Amino acid sequence: MSASNGGLPSEEGKNFFTTVQAPFPDLTDGKINTVQYLEACKGVVELVDRFGKVFAPVKYDMSGNIDKLSEKYASDVDKFEFLNDMVLHDKEAHEITAIDALLWLNRANHLVQRFFELILEDNASKVTRKKETRFLKAAYKETLKEHHGWIAQHLFTFLSRMCPTRKDLVNVLSLERENREDLVYRDMEAFTNKLKENVTYILKFYKEHDLENYPKP
Repeated sequence: MSASNGGLPSEEGKNFFTTVQAPFPDLTDGKINTVQYLEACKGVVELVDRFGKVFAPVKYDMSGNIDKLSEKYASDVDKFEFLNDMVLHDKEAHEITAIDALLWLNRANHLVQRFFELILEDNASKVTRKKETRFLKAAYKETLKEHHGWIAQHLFTFLSRMCPTRKDLVNVLSLERENREDLVYRDMEAFTNKLKENVTYILKFYKEHDLENYPKP
């Protein structure tokens, strides 16, 4: 766990992103390191857990998929050093566990990414609207909604009403330290940019290898 600048954070600069959240990995020869990625995802689970009941379905879904990928990795740590190799191994073996787990884990990360992007855009605007519920609904519509059935969609709509206020979000991310808004937004942006790199790459990888609807009916 490190600061966004690569070093240990000062006491003044400590917040969720610099002390709890592990950074998402850089690509290594076009591949994503499995351990680094899963550790970063565990940080996202911790994050959504602190946001309250509204994110509970996302939290449990992510945790389950992290466990599946961790178990698969542990079965052959050398072969599955990179997520790419794990997923392609499943495809060649006509298995589904890793393919499905990473697919849904990435979709959840995509939701968090878009939610933060909308908050950052709003914060940078001259007239901040601070409508977290609206941002959450917009992020859900762009990312997870099309993959959910009617019941899941309505459940999320109901839970979105309990989305934390901007003040509460910043308070959670600042680890309840006062006057840390600027640092929180700065490190949120750095985190979101790196998260987006991973999300975008996995989306592209699944499309290139025809894995989005695997196995084919």
